[in-house]
Amino acid sequence: MKFLTVIGARPQFIKAAPVSRELRKLHTEIYVHTGQHYDKNMSDIFFEELNIPKPDYHLNVGSSTHGKQTAAMLEGIEKIIFDEKPDYLLVYGDTNSTVAGAMAAAKLHIPVIHIEAGLRSFNKRMPEEINRIMTDHISDYLFCPTETAVQNLQNENVTRNVFNVGDVMNDAVLYNRQLSEEKSTILEKNGLERNGYYLITVHRAENTDDPENIQNIIKAFSNIEGKKVWPIHPRTRNVLSTMGVDLNSVPDLLVIDPVGYLDILSLESNAKKIITDSGGMQKEAYFLEVPCVTLREQTEWVETLEDEANILTGTNVEEILNAVQKNVDPSYKNYFGDGRASAKIVEHFNKEV
Repeated sequence: MKFLTVIGARPQFIKAAPVSRELRKLHTEIYVHTGQHYDKNMSDIFFEELNIPKPDYHLNVGSSTHGKQTAAMLEGIEKIIFDEKPDYLLVYGDTNSTVAGAMAAAKLHIPVIHIEAGLRSFNKRMPEEINRIMTDHISDYLFCPTETAVQNLQNENVTRNVFNVGDVMNDAVLYNRQLSEEKSTILEKNGLERNGYYLITVHRAENTDDPENIQNIIKAFSNIEGKKVWPIHPRTRNVLSTMGVDLNSVPDLLVIDPVGYLDILSLESNAKKIITDSGGMQKEAYFLEVPCVTLREQTEWVETLEDEANILTGTNVEEILNAVQKNVDPSYKNYFGDGRASAKIVEHFNKEV
């Protein structure tokens, strides 16, 4: 069977790696990289570290408005479908690359496989939420990471070919954690001590594009005592620069460029706490049993909230500081599967070989 896989952003490269290892044992896979993330440290390095084959096609879409970006992806993916004639098109998660791939395939009657289906934050102001809903409702195979995701789909009357297989990101963490410990030198390079710093990431438009929200976040960071490390997203850096936000004013803050997957795993697993607005990093923190503070009002990963392993604060300064100071000791529970999600997904299609 021939699978056309559409990816375009950091989390999708991570999710694709374990699935591709299983898929390519018996099938042909063609990679389309939309170029949604185009910075070398947010794209190329992940293919190198995770041993993912280089993309067969690169659309070089880059950053733009949602409409313009998605339209360019649709046009490019449609042409590739005509040329390659795949049996299936596979998408991950909730980005513009996800919904563009799904729409292009569905209109050409190519069955769509959605990995990480069924997630809901119930906040339609988030573009990711719109992408999730649209992709789920036009997909033919929906592989869910949790039982909550299955229930979300049932509530929307989506019940055909819905499977709870576990989370492929858990597969990736389990596979790469030891490799990270052996190969990453990010702590030594930056003079960081294990359990001696807070790891920060901020990239969601609801935070970076709202002057009040980003100012509150920076104020909170300024009042957190101790070392703080921020691998900064290029878009976030540009937004902060345009707003005139001076990160040099934040005490004990180390701002670094985006890093590869093995380095981010090392930074995550050795942090005393993670402060983020990233959906993927909330999960990685949970898998690694590191306390997490999430700078959002809702999360699609509700399982991580149990026992305050993950605490939602929004951008309220006092709530952020209280959550950072709270002493919690998270432990992984088996909500996200046993690390065999990728194999379980591919088994569904091996029957057709």
